[in-house]
Amino acid sequence: MSGSLEVRQFLLRYEGDAGNGSATGGVPAQRSGHADTPRISDDQVRRARLAVAQGATGVDDCAELLDMLGLTPDEEGRLPVQR
Repeated sequence: MSGSLEVRQFLLRYEGDAGNGSATGGVPAQRSGHADTPRISDDQVRRARLAVAQGATGVDDCAELLDMLGLTPDEEGRLPVQR
């Protein structure tokens, strides 16, 4: 994949505090119905971003895919996939 270094650098800008997420082993937990509980964990977001980056053809493609999938923060810093 050409530009993979650029894609990794792009992802690092959006990683935030991903190192503090708990590992779930890839199995999502049952939703509790609480409005303030994230639907997707920080670790799942991180892994989704990496998967998108691996399949992207470049930085622009990666940015567009991440935005389409709700994996980039909005103006308030929240991810659409975690609302």
